[in-house]
Amino acid sequence: MTLDIRRYRDSGDLELFLTLPYALNHEVADDLEQGRRRPEWTWLAIRDHRLVGRLALWAPVGANEPTQLDIFDTDASLPEDMQREIGASLLDAAHTELLSGLSTPPEYARYLAADWRDDPRSRRATEVLLELMESAGARFVVERLRLEWREGTPIAAPDARLTFRPFHSDDELIDLTTRALAGTLDAHSVEELATAEARAVALAQYTDEFSSYSSPREWWQVATLPSGEAVGFVFPARNSYRHIIAYVGVLPEHRGNGYIDGILNEGTRVLVAAGADDIRASTDLGNVPMAKSFSRNGYVTFERLINTAWD
Repeated sequence: MTLDIRRYRDSGDLELFLTLPYALNHEVADDLEQGRRRPEWTWLAIRDHRLVGRLALWAPVGANEPTQLDIFDTDASLPEDMQREIGASLLDAAHTELLSGLSTPPEYARYLAADWRDDPRSRRATEVLLELMESAGARFVVERLRLEWREGTPIAAPDARLTFRPFHSDDELIDLTTRALAGTLDAHSVEELATAEARAVALAQYTDEFSSYSSPREWWQVATLPSGEAVGFVFPARNSYRHIIAYVGVLPEHRGNGYIDGILNEGTRVLVAAGADDIRASTDLGNVPMAKSFSRNGYVTFERLINTAWD
């Protein structure tokens, strides 16, 4: 039968939309209710009354445009040529009906099992989707580790060299995050720094992300030496879903001295004291020092994430 590509209509489509497995399925219903997803940002591919593909975008509550394309699936049990047909049709519909009119094209985010490359079927299905994105003009940006600290995991004793305090002001926050961008291994920040000054990048990070967290600003901590000199900072927070370590930074002149573990652990302590049973974080696969610090301090890789982007 003919492939039918249509937009999500109403809650009557929810059960059908969730018939394809994916890491974000458990969030979709609440996202739709809260406005982080909208029917006009969501498409279904149907053949023989069965869901064979889907595509959906996401944004923070209150945003006028979607900021991330984070659901794009085809039925992996189908022949590869059919998967490609379905995926290309979904992308064409989304581009024609939405993406071409956006001021900033959203990144594509694919959430994957930590060992996704070890399962040949899962690996090939993912590769097909990434190839479809590339054919649509997107390019690979980064693969990231998604990490989790779980209740009961020991937290190392505080680093005796460091003391912690809240930021004195927004100016100090922007100043320290600007300084931490020097030599960054974060792929998104590296791309942003290619076209903007470090202070502008830091200000955008604050405006677009950090300022949106509803958790207390007092959770954000500056790490200092006994002299009062700042060596780094950590942003423990709660986003729309859970407790997170949003950002950990060590200033360039203090890197290589082992401060990162103490700063990360302070963020963990803040969130545990606030009642967190688990804590999420992420870092680029290529940011080896940060990935090793998370691993040393009890954070396990439970998923991976691949980002691609349109220029």
